[in-house]
Amino acid sequence: MRSKGSLCRRRRLPLPPAPVSRHSHPVAVLDLLENVGRYCQFAARSLVAAPWALVRPHELQRQLQQVLVGALPLGAVAGLALGTVVWLHLHRTLQRFEAAAALPRFLALAVVLEFAPTGAGLIVAGRSGASLGAELGSMRQSEQVDALEVLGLSPLKVLVAPRVLACILGLPLLTIFIAYLALLGGWTAEVLGGNLTWAQYRDGCLQELRLQDALPATLKTLVFGYLIGVTGCYFGMTAAGGTEGVGRAATRSVVLSIFLVLASNVVLVGVIHWLN
Repeated sequence: MRSKGSLCRRRRLPLPPAPVSRHSHPVAVLDLLENVGRYCQFAARSLVAAPWALVRPHELQRQLQQVLVGALPLGAVAGLALGTVVWLHLHRTLQRFEAAAALPRFLALAVVLEFAPTGAGLIVAGRSGASLGAELGSMRQSEQVDALEVLGLSPLKVLVAPRVLACILGLPLLTIFIAYLALLGGWTAEVLGGNLTWAQYRDGCLQELRLQDALPATLKTLVFGYLIGVTGCYFGMTAAGGTEGVGRAATRSVVLSIFLVLASNVVLVGVIHWLN
């Protein structure tokens, strides 16, 4: 016979799983669409407000200095490394086909058309994207943005416009800087391990490089700069949650900026080829 204690003993059953809402996926999709809509609205308003930065040239100059001058050291290293690495890969490959004399043409096309614009976009996305998100996020948390609104000033014209326009203007200049240093790095590698003279290397670089190809490849960085500036300012202006919110804003700015640079590059290259 079972004891009284065994009869009173209750078996512990596991808790049932929490019910899953059937509406979780639609709500997530609606939230995503809402965020995309807010971002697009902010991007459109920023583009309209960007010319207002010319009214405050000192602030525009300060922001352009932070975007361009601050990225020059990393751009110099990236340019020299790109030119040297591309030369090393192409030189060994072309030697197999006894076509090493064509190396400057391939190097110039690869650097000017793709590597320099993409490298400049990624450098500014990683550096200025985080800086914009953290700076404006801190201003939002310290209520400086609210103070501008109380004074009757538009934060979009005072804070966002100079930063977006600085990114737009700084990207093409940084691209040209990286391209020149990449070709210089290729020439340095040619001096150390090749047989071409400076005149042969220079003429080879300019032989297949046409203005109608180089100009659109450089100008597409205007779109990169616009996307980076808008993304950093958007996450900074919408930051919430104290210090952690500022960190999240900086991280999201970098991630989305890099994604938009890579995605827009594919679209812009397709458009350029279609127009040509």
